[in-house]
Amino acid sequence: MFDSLSDRLESVFKKLRGQGRLDEKNIQDGLREVRMALLEADVNFKVVKDFVERVKARALGQDVLASLTPGQQVIKIVHEELIELLGGESCALNFKGKPPYIIMMTGLQGSGKTTTAGKLALYLRRQKYTPYLVPADVYRPAAIDQLRKLGSELGVPVYPSTVDMYPVDICANAVREAGLQGCSVILFDTAGRLHIDEALMHELVSIKDRCQPQEILFVADAMTGQDAVTVAEKFDELLDITGVVLTKMDGDARGGAALSIKSITGKPLKFVGMGEKLSELEVFHPDRIASRILGMGDVLTLIEKAQSTIDAKDAAALEEKFKKAQFDLEDFRTQMRRIKKLGSLEGILKLIPGMGQMRKQLDNVQMPEKEMVRVEAIINSMTMAERHSPKIINPSRKQRIAKGSGTTVTEVNQLLRNFEQMQKMMQKMMTGKMPAMPGGGRMPGLPGMGAMPGPRPGLPGASGKSAAEAAKLKEKRKKAKKQRKKK
Repeated sequence: MFDSLSDRLESVFKKLRGQGRLDEKNIQDGLREVRMALLEADVNFKVVKDFVERVKARALGQDVLASLTPGQQVIKIVHEELIELLGGESCALNFKGKPPYIIMMTGLQGSGKTTTAGKLALYLRRQKYTPYLVPADVYRPAAIDQLRKLGSELGVPVYPSTVDMYPVDICANAVREAGLQGCSVILFDTAGRLHIDEALMHELVSIKDRCQPQEILFVADAMTGQDAVTVAEKFDELLDITGVVLTKMDGDARGGAALSIKSITGKPLKFVGMGEKLSELEVFHPDRIASRILGMGDVLTLIEKAQSTIDAKDAAALEEKFKKAQFDLEDFRTQMRRIKKLGSLEGILKLIPGMGQMRKQLDNVQMPEKEMVRVEAIINSMTMAERHSPKIINPSRKQRIAKGSGTTVTEVNQLLRNFEQMQKMMQKMMTGKMPAMPGGGRMPGLPGMGAMPGPRPGLPGASGKSAAEAAKLKEKRKKAKKQRKKK
């Protein structure tokens, strides 16, 4: 979502870093470009004005102008002010008193309330709560069916609502039922409209007054930009919302809603939806989002994602298999599936500091997601015995595997050959006998994906040689070859 904003800010900061000394003029020029970048990202103009004024006041301070690295100091100020703009710190759900705690999901139709209710139920269950889903949208029958399906998928109880019930009675009765079932958190999936109307708001106010929820979350579609902020203000006036959830943050919207909503409404952004899967709901951390916007990565989020998909006991067992050379294709398929749960490779690279720029330089390199699908199809076509002991796979078995996976025998051979190389390499790594890789060599790749290309000239930290040096070396070799031919 913030890619275009990140690119613009990166170009601004590159100019600032290139300045030996900063003065009022080049700071003004830099902040003018920052202002344009934020406005193009659909950030509220009042928010942009206040943000730029705060950065300007701090950047023109003597500590910055007298610094040996003034460009870096300005970037630090922008980073700190971005964190403040986004809310300062993450805001947890407000669960006080005795359970069951009630969360009321509100928002316009199509904003993603029902899906978000399911995602939040999964998040709460992982936090050791016992959620209870309540379909209170009787005007859209599919909403009740959708929430029931989500509850079944998650193994979470759902209140048996029907379209002929009154929403306020549904919520009140569900609170009693949740108490009887021993559930600690109740999630109301309320009705929405295509626009704000009096009947909708009266119904929501009645639910609030009768059930007294601890949290009233406004669910907004990030793709609607500033409209999401405007609607959030209206809901806040009547319901006094306690927080906001932005959905579709993985889309190509410009990010203005995320950057404006706290300043305009005064209410914290608590969660963001980062994809369609039920697991793709993240707690909103202003400092991490600010780091992503400025291309600094987000290692903590990456670690949390890894911890949620990789169990410590499984990791230890896998290490033992590596040491004893018992790592087989079944294990490889399991690890490949876990990697896919972390998200796309492009998404992972964004979270690693410094890799955002390298990712742009690797645009022409094919990302391996499709290759991983093909590799998994080949492994799925094998019997369990073949996965545990690939050496038993003879030519007739290869033909069967290729036919079953929609691939060729050549591709099956490539997978087996590369897997054998990887096994040997892993065993050497675990025993400390791994030889050093030559600077321009090629590393064994993932099975079925061929070899990984060696370092490309010009990439930061790749081979130590710039593109210009590599070109000179190539020209020198050509001249030497011509001279040898003449001799």
